[in-house]
Order: sequence, then structure tokens, then C-alpha cells
Amino acid sequence: MRALPAQAAPALCGAVGSALDAAAPDGGPAFAASYGPGPGEAQVPAPLRNAAFAYDNALAVMALTACGDEARARRIGDAFLAALAADRTFADGRVRNAYRAGPVTARPVLLPGWWDTERNGWSEDRYQVGSATGNVAWVGLALMTLHDATGEARYRAGAVRLLTWITANAAAADGRGFTGGRDGYDPEQAPLPWASTEHNLDVVALGTWLGPEGAGAARAARAFVDAAFDAKAGCFRMGTGPDGRMRGTAEIALDTQLWPLLAVAEPPASWRRALPCAEARLAVTGGFDFNDDRDGLWVEGTAQAALAYRAVGEGKRSAALLAGAMRERAPSGLLYATREAKVTTGLMIGPASTGPDFLYFRRPHLGATAWAVLAQAGWNPFDGKSLPANP
Repeated sequence: MRALPAQAAPALCGAVGSALDAAAPDGGPAFAASYGPGPGEAQVPAPLRNAAFAYDNALAVMALTACGDEARARRIGDAFLAALAADRTFADGRVRNAYRAGPVTARPVLLPGWWDTERNGWSEDRYQVGSATGNVAWVGLALMTLHDATGEARYRAGAVRLLTWITANAAAADGRGFTGGRDGYDPEQAPLPWASTEHNLDVVALGTWLGPEGAGAARAARAFVDAAFDAKAGCFRMGTGPDGRMRGTAEIALDTQLWPLLAVAEPPASWRRALPCAEARLAVTGGFDFNDDRDGLWVEGTAQAALAYRAVGEGKRSAALLAGAMRERAPSGLLYATREAKVTTGLMIGPASTGPDFLYFRRPHLGATAWAVLAQAGWNPFDGKSLPANP
């Protein structure tokens, strides 16, 4: 088992733990809700009301482990293992993009949804019940975090099963990288033909962490990431379109500039140019936006940037970014997703979208808070290793 990093600040650790306890005070396996009501809201919109996004909960596993709260981290990890073992439709080793927040006692494990009064029927969100490659990989990274913390083989076995699903269902036809995963409602989910640089970074990290069993997947994903770097612009492209052609750098995203410096062991020195790229095109007062329209501060991404700058030894910039993220605390103790009322990304949620409908709002967010914990603790979620302290 690896040594754990220094404990993160108790306040944020407590907020993440409280989010899990609020969802399931009984102490058993559970998922925490991703969002709470924002200022002026009595409750979040119906599609988010009981949604526990897999990515956010995977981050919560890592944050709680960094906090020294192994018991709560295991509760979420055990919920993911239950979901792997008892999906309502599929038995192929996938996890969904979201689950129903709360105790995980039912089998099959419940998916999120809501009663639609206009339709007078139960509704689900097609993205939430789908399986994006990156989200599947993040759950694998969370399970590897628990494996390293506890030594329990079942967590590693779960991670292997997840990577096996990715390689079987999302391998690109040309052998370079992995496509987006599966989208849509059960049982006829459709493949997503585009490929994301972010998703492939997740696969690089998971495959590398798994060692020989993941080496082939890591190599394939790394080839995609290498191709995504535009050496002339010094920026990472977001990935390919549905036609398989690599996108340009007219539009870029923040996490795609940051994660290569965290997800890849010993990244090429040239990749550090992605930080000046992000500064030049995505920086706002106090932190960063998701994309280059600069319509607000994206708190999660600003915390990610704090960790990335720490990884490259730029301690002052790291500390300033973390301070910017920490200013956005809600009364619950969680961090808001945004500083402004709404932040756009320029992206669409899925194939059924008719425009760029992937938005963040000023609501308490489990994922943003978990990233801030990781930045405080100096914990790299892509390999479970500690980063040097900020000078």
C-alpha cells in the first residue's frame, strides 16, 4: 500500500463527507448527490435532483482518501462495485454516467430519474444513463485509489473490468485511442463516434496504474494524446469530430490543457506550453473559464489548475488559484460550480442536443469541492501519488 499524502484542510474534507452522509446517513454503500440548490433556488431542477454523477463520486473517493477518511471513501467504492455487479440491463462491465443519490441497497442499482408531471410518467436523462469512456475510466481510477489505500484485490479487479469494457467497446478503428462510449436509453445504446483528448488521458492514467494488464490501452490512448498536441499553437486540441478528424485549436477547453501534465508520467517538456496557452486564452480574474468566451470563473477547473501548477513547481500561481476557488464556498461548505450565475462551455451534452447545452450554474458542486481537496492535499488523482509542497 502507498503512503497517503498529508491531510487536506478539515473544512472541505468535512463538506465532502457531509454530502455523503446527507445522502445516506446509515453508513452503508452510497452515492452522494452532485449538486445542491443554488442561491434563490428551493431545489435543483428535476433532472439533477437525485443525480449522483459517476465522475463526481469518483473524485469524492479520491478526496476522502486524501482526507484520511477511508471509511467514507470505501462506501462510495463499494457502491460502484455493486453497480458493476448489478446493472439493470447490461452485464458487460460498464458503469453509467450517473446513479441515483442515496443508499445503494436495491438490486439492480438504481439510476437517476424523475416523475414528469406533463408526461405523467417516469423520465430519465439519456446522458445520465449512458456510459462515457472518460467516466468509466474515472471510476477505475477511484477503485485503484482504494486498492492502493486498502490492499483489497476486489477494488483492483473492478478497475480491470472497467478498462476491459473500454477496450472492448470504445477502441478506435485505427487503433489510436478510444472513442466516446455509449449514449442513449436502454437497451439500444448507440456508440459515440467522436474521441476526446480528455477521455484518452483518463485511459492513459488508468492503464498505466494497472501496469502490464493496462499497458496496451495506455499506449493506444497515449498515441491519441500525442496527436492532439498542436506544437505550433502550444495547445491541446479537444479531440476528433464524429468523422474521426482531429479538431483544430480555434476552440479549446481548460481541462484538456491541464490534465496532460497530471495524467501522463514524465510528460514531454513541450507540453508545458499548454499552461501559457490556457493563461492567454482562458484566464479570468481569480482563475479560469472552461472555454475562451471568458464568461465566468469555472471553480472546478480553477482547482484543477491549482494542482497542475503545483505539479510543475509554480507554487505561487498554484496558491493563488486555489485561493480563488476557495472564495466560492456555499453555506453547506461545498464549493459552488461557478462564480457567476452561469458559465457556458460551448459543448453539447450529447447527440440529441440541438445546440451548446452543456452549462454550469452557481450551485454547490461535489466535484468542484473534491478537486479543491486534491489541490490542497497535493494529491494527483491520476496516479494516487503526492506532489511536492508549494514552495
